[in-house]
Amino acid sequence: MATSESVTVFINERAFRVRPGLPAAEAIAQFDPGLREELRSGAAYLTDGRGIRIGGEVPLSGGAIIRVVRSARGPRAEADAQS
Repeated sequence: MATSESVTVFINERAFRVRPGLPAAEAIAQFDPGLREELRSGAAYLTDGRGIRIGGEVPLSGGAIIRVVRSARGPRAEADAQS
């Protein structure tokens, strides 16, 4: 990816270059496919730099801070708790 066509974002405190406007979930998929799977399964979710939960469709711009938060209670534990 050419430098002029990309911006730096921060995913889990690591600088990563993406194209401007790339949805957060797609950036995560490029950054670490394993994290993408955790997001898909509900074992993790995304937050912005302030710790506010965001959706994977949020477009990224230069300097964006995204964190992947792993839930202590995975989707199975949450489903069991609701039974």
